Amino acid sequence: MTTTLIILALAVLLAVYIISIYNRLIKLRTTVSEAWSGIDVQLKKRYDLIPNLLETVKGYATHERETLDSVTQARTAAQSAQGVAAQQAAENNLNRSLMGLFAVAERYPDLKSNTNFLQMQQDLASIEQDIERSRRYYNGSVRDQNILIDSFASNLVANNFGFQKSAFFELDNETERAVPKVNFK
Repeated sequence: MTTTLIILALAVLLAVYIISIYNRLIKLRTTVSEAWSGIDVQLKKRYDLIPNLLETVKGYATHERETLDSVTQARTAAQSAQGVAAQQAAENNLNRSLMGLFAVAERYPDLKSNTNFLQMQQDLASIEQDIERSRRYYNGSVRDQNILIDSFASNLVANNFGFQKSAFFELDNETERAVPKVNFK
């Protein structure tokens, strides 16, 4: 009788453990989805601002067609990207194009002093900060989910119920990653 009771108690504990891990995995998967939604909202705000920014620059820099077209194409590609990896690549391309646009703007003093342009630059900077915060939240959620999926014994539950690790969302900026050259001459 006591052996049966012990086995039954162990089975109940195991079932409670499996249910608990399963529910944590569901919670983390939902958190990752919600975090991605936050990034998506911020990216949409940026996509909506870019056409106005381009129109303002066009008025001053009409012969910079290649740069303007590059930003437009990069924005379109970023809007239609599906999945974290494709979105990451498209956002990297869009960031490079926007950097080129602001480099063009530096050559036009009237444009740099235009209040609409300055306001849009500030709005874009604010959105970029919001994207960064959303990205950090998303990556933290992905980290927590991936740790649970990889950790023993929760990995047994995750594998049996088909939970997959999520990809981190990282935007590459080679200029920020490059080691600065120091020259003491």
